[in-house]
This record gives sequence, structure tokens and C-alpha cells, in this order.
Amino acid sequence: MGLTPVPPGHVAAVVTALTMTERPRPRPFPDAPLSLVRWQAPPSDRYRTLFARVGAPWLWFSRLAMDEAQLRAILDDRDVAVFAATDRKGVEVGMLELDFRTAGEGLIQYFGLVPELTGRGHGRWLMAHALAQGWREGVERMRVNTCTLDHPHALGFYRAQGFAVESRVIETFADPRLTGLLPPDAAPQIPLLSRR
Repeated sequence: MGLTPVPPGHVAAVVTALTMTERPRPRPFPDAPLSLVRWQAPPSDRYRTLFARVGAPWLWFSRLAMDEAQLRAILDDRDVAVFAATDRKGVEVGMLELDFRTAGEGLIQYFGLVPELTGRGHGRWLMAHALAQGWREGVERMRVNTCTLDHPHALGFYRAQGFAVESRVIETFADPRLTGLLPPDAAPQIPLLSRR
């Protein structure tokens, strides 16, 4: 059994890449009291706020670490589609980001709801939209990644939606709670181990 050292102040996760190579058969959208709103080139601060609101419980930090030029290059790209899931009052409670920058491929780059909505079936609703938007003309496969820091049911959920495991790798990164990208109380289920 091999062990991989994790540097002090870092977090390790097993990342699983999944793929879907056939468009699913059409089926009715699950009911949900939510709407999906396309954000065409959203303002960076609004995007980062929703990204942190949805992702902080799972230590999403990559878009928070990007400088403005890097983030704008993604958000302004016509091959990247950003959506906000909103409740009946118009409050943003989830996000979906699809990346079509690789020819023939749709990547579900970010997919999530605020924690208080998990476990209520809204994920199936959001995934139905992700697949309907993702399988556009020219797309031959859809991809999504998850890791052991995500919701414990994420991998099983993606597999139940028709994705198959393609590969697994170990990723390590500086804990974003220690670098200041996320507050120290984010993701309390993941041990916060200082550099000392």
C-alpha cells in the first residue's frame, strides 16, 4: 500500500473524471421551484459571490484565486455558458457552468446548489438542464469531474445520471482557508490543518 505525503497546509483529494458518450433519451424535467437563468458574461464580482456561496462548503476556490484578466477570459468566452439557478424570489441558489472550448466536448465545469437545497431532488432538475444545454449540436461527449471533497453522494449521483468513471488522480493544493481565499470556517467537515 502506497502513501503519498501531503505538504503542511495543503489538502488532498481523489479526483474522479467521468464521461457520457451518448445523449440520454429525452425525459420530462423533474419538478422544482427553481428557474435557470443564463448569465451572459456576468460581472466578475457577482460571479465570484455565487461561486463562493455554492462552492465554499466544498472548498471550491479556483475562480477566487484567478486574477481579473484570467477570469474575464473565461467568462467572456462565447464557448463558456454560465447559468444561475434562482428561487421564486429571484435569489441565486445554484450555478451551472458549461465549457465547450474543446471541440466535440461539453464539460460541466461547475455544478452545485447552496447546501440548504441539497437532498431535495433539485440536483436532478439542475442536471436535466445541464444535459439539455450540454448536448448541443457538435457535442460527442459530456464530461464532469468530482472529488472526495465534494458532497459524499456526488460521485454516485453522476453515475446514476449516466456518467461512467474514466480516470482517477490525487490532487493536492494549498488549503484556501489558510491562504485567505475562503473563511476559516468554510467546509468544517474537512480538517483545517495549519502549516505548523
